[in-house]
Amino acid sequence: MVLEKIKGPGDIQKLDKSEYGLLAQEIRSFLIDKISKTGGHLASNLGVVELTMALHLVFDLPQDQIIWDVGHQSYTHKLLTGRKDDFDELRTYGGLSGFPKRKESSCDAFDTGHSSTSISAGIGLVEARDLMGRHNSVISVIGDGALTGGMAYEALNNASQLKSNYIIILNDNNMSISANIGGISRHLNSIRSAVPYNKLKNSLAGALSKIPKVGDGIIRHIVKTKSLIKQVFLPGMLFENMGITYWGPVDGHDIEALTRVLKEAKEINRAVVIHVLTQKGRGYGPAEDNPSRFHGVEPFDIRTGLPKKEKTGETYTDVFSQTMMELAEEYPELVAVTAAMPDGTGLTPFARAYPKRFFDVGIAEQHAVTFAAGMAAGGLRPVVAVYSSFLQRAYDQILHDVCIQNLPVIFAVDRAGLVGSDGETHQGIFDLSYLSEIPNMTIIAPKNKYELREAFRCAMTISGPVAVRYPRGQACEAMAEYHAPFICGKSELIHPGRDVVFLAVGSMVQVAWEVQKRLQEERGIDGTLVNVRFVKPLDTVILDALVRDHSLFVTMEENVLSGGFGEHVGSYLHHQNLPVRLLSIAIPDMYVEHGNVDILKREVGIDADSVYARVCQALEERD
Repeated sequence: MVLEKIKGPGDIQKLDKSEYGLLAQEIRSFLIDKISKTGGHLASNLGVVELTMALHLVFDLPQDQIIWDVGHQSYTHKLLTGRKDDFDELRTYGGLSGFPKRKESSCDAFDTGHSSTSISAGIGLVEARDLMGRHNSVISVIGDGALTGGMAYEALNNASQLKSNYIIILNDNNMSISANIGGISRHLNSIRSAVPYNKLKNSLAGALSKIPKVGDGIIRHIVKTKSLIKQVFLPGMLFENMGITYWGPVDGHDIEALTRVLKEAKEINRAVVIHVLTQKGRGYGPAEDNPSRFHGVEPFDIRTGLPKKEKTGETYTDVFSQTMMELAEEYPELVAVTAAMPDGTGLTPFARAYPKRFFDVGIAEQHAVTFAAGMAAGGLRPVVAVYSSFLQRAYDQILHDVCIQNLPVIFAVDRAGLVGSDGETHQGIFDLSYLSEIPNMTIIAPKNKYELREAFRCAMTISGPVAVRYPRGQACEAMAEYHAPFICGKSELIHPGRDVVFLAVGSMVQVAWEVQKRLQEERGIDGTLVNVRFVKPLDTVILDALVRDHSLFVTMEENVLSGGFGEHVGSYLHHQNLPVRLLSIAIPDMYVEHGNVDILKREVGIDADSVYARVCQALEERD
């Protein structure tokens, strides 16, 4: 096998050209085999095999630096830098990350995980290189989907001023996670359709070079006027008009063409964009046919492409999707907004049923929030469906454009809490902290799928901004018998008791229920269990009442401790001078790496066993 010859960075440069095609096939087979067992990002990685090989053939790592935007397409890069034997533990706790990690390899130049950041990081590395007198190459690889993010254009504006070499690879597969939309997509479509221009240019140059004496002179004249020619054939020429050299489109699966253009790009003393056309999911039929479904996958059967584990029950995303359909019938002012994730957030059925009330703005969370604020100011009731870790990209817009004006925007905050295998950049463990500090914001965290429906119905009655927070995965159906009326700002008393009270938020209610029962069975302590429901506003009425019969308050949340629900309860108890001890169960001040969610919960101390041990210790210290 050719792949067996790759033990570390630079080994691909030792291969014979005749081996390149076989290596690409072996890489695809390897990735399909491994990801079918571990899960991971498949379609995006299959699409950049030849592009990654060409980068490693032309550049010398780790001296030269490659930044992968988002980073989920870096698996081939990891293979070519000697991490092949680590793929059995891909995305497992303590194993190989699914994204570039500087702590994992010196060949990973910059940690990525969210989109539209690579050009900014690349310019920073260029300036550092120049100021420190180094001469290495810096290359940013950004997808056409990520190019819809506003940060990319801030960076392109900056890149146009560079006077030294910097290479931007535009990996254009006409997809982000779902199909791309908007003006940038249309612009790139116009460039793709202008491939005849490039063929004409190449054939014309070949013919003219054969003319004795005058041929080369004519070619030089054409080169000087190429900008004018491009304007004729390629309307808009976004990059050239910004002052950035544009080359392309180039076939992203033609290694010879890619290596040739990359070598030429190294010699340009300014920023250059190389537009590369790739096919997402290339080499695996099911992924080619349905690249969205194979963007991020659980373990699957290679023969059929179907998941190995059958879906058991509704997910929270499913419940949200159904609830939106129900609410849309009742509220004609309801509209839905997503940032390039209609499938992931469950809005695809809504989009089909109510196309005029559905808005996909592309990978542009900041714009999505202010756009929703504008619609709310105009009398509509927008629901912005977004993952927790991506919502934090729009913090200023939430605060400045929504909450200051107290506009009725509803945030459907999916994937809140620990999400597992994607690691630090995707764990939704900060939203309670960054949302609860903003005035006018209401935060609801339902305990199960039934409360999720009620939470959105309640949100529709609130005149200001509301965030409804719910976790990834199968929706909890337990504790359906406990269903007190959903009243804004009021908690639910699930089990009255004495001495110890558990104040649990969202997903932690089920954990608190297990701990409370165990405490009663093993230690004879009949504690109280409260489903917080509303993280903000804080239900101070129930806190004041509980102080009379309880000496230990235990707050429980799947969020970082700093700035979270526990700290807000502690602040209230302190300022009211209430005589009670507080134990806050939350995620420590740390970034949580990738791995199975159950393992991660145990490692950070929010699983039932860990909570029980800490409560018992607190009771012993009190006694």
